[in-house]
Amino acid sequence: MSARAAVLVASSAFRRTVLGAILLAAVVVGLETDPQLMARHGQLIILADWLAIGLFALEAALKMLQHGSRWYRYFGDPWNVFDFTILAVCLLPVGGHFAAVLRLVRVLRALRLVSALPRLQLLVSALLKSVPSMGYVGLLLLLLFYIYGVLGVALFRGNDPVHFGSLQLALLTLFRVVTLEDWTDVMYIQMFGSDVFAIDNPMAAATAPHAQPLLGAAYFVSFVLLGTMIMLNLFIGVIVGSMQEAQADAERRARRRHDADLSAELDDLAERLDHIRRRAHAIPPPPRTDAPAPSP
Repeated sequence: MSARAAVLVASSAFRRTVLGAILLAAVVVGLETDPQLMARHGQLIILADWLAIGLFALEAALKMLQHGSRWYRYFGDPWNVFDFTILAVCLLPVGGHFAAVLRLVRVLRALRLVSALPRLQLLVSALLKSVPSMGYVGLLLLLLFYIYGVLGVALFRGNDPVHFGSLQLALLTLFRVVTLEDWTDVMYIQMFGSDVFAIDNPMAAATAPHAQPLLGAAYFVSFVLLGTMIMLNLFIGVIVGSMQEAQADAERRARRRHDADLSAELDDLAERLDHIRRRAHAIPPPPRTDAPAPSP
C-alpha cells in the first residue's frame, strides 16, 4: 500500500491535481469577497471550497501513507508542516470573533502554491537565507540615508523647508528620491531656487530662495547612483549568492531523502526476507519418496 501511495504521490497527475486544488481555493477566497456573487452562487462557491479542502486532506493522507509505518516522516519536511497547519486550521469549527482569523488563514492557502512548485520553494529559501546579509546591506543603506539627510538639511533647509526642513523630512525625501519617484522635481528646486521652481505647498511661502545648481545636481545625482544603482546591485548580489546556497542545500536534502528512502526500502526488504525465512523453517519437510520398497 505504501509503495502504491508513493508512486501516486510522485506522479505528474497527482501534482497537477494538487496545483488545481490550490488555484481553486485561491479563486474561491477571492469570489467570497463579492456579496452579490455570494448571494447568487453562494452554495456553489462553498461546495468548491469544501472540494479544495477535501483534496488537501487527501493529499496529506497519501503523503503520510507513502511512508508506511513511519508516517511521522511526513512532518520532517517544513513545507508539509506548513500545508498540514493550514489544513488543520481550516477544519476547525470556529466562529464569532475567530471567523476573521479563519478567513485570514484561508487566504494563506494561496501560499500553498509555493509548496507545490519546487522553483518557488527555491526562491523563498533563497530569500530567507539572504535576510542576514540583507541586514548588513540595509545598515549600510541606513548610514547612507543618515549622512545625506544631515547634509540635505544643512544645505537646503533655507531654500526648501518642505523637503529638508528637518532630518525626518529629509529622510522621507531621500526615500522618495531613491525610489525614483519624481526625484528630478526635488533636484530642480535646489538647482534653480524655490522662487523659480515653485513648490505647491503653503509652507514654501516662508522660504529664503537660494539657487545652487552645481551643488544640487551633485548631491542628488550622487545619492541616486549610490542609493539606487550600487545598493540595488548589492541586494541582487546577496540574493544570487543565497540562491546558489539554497540550490546546494536542496540538492543535499534530495540526496539525504533518497538515501533515507533507499534505507527504508532495504529495511522493509530485510524484514520480508526474514519473515519468509521464518515461514520456511516452520513448514515441515515433505515425506521422502526415494525410500526402498519393502522386501516380500
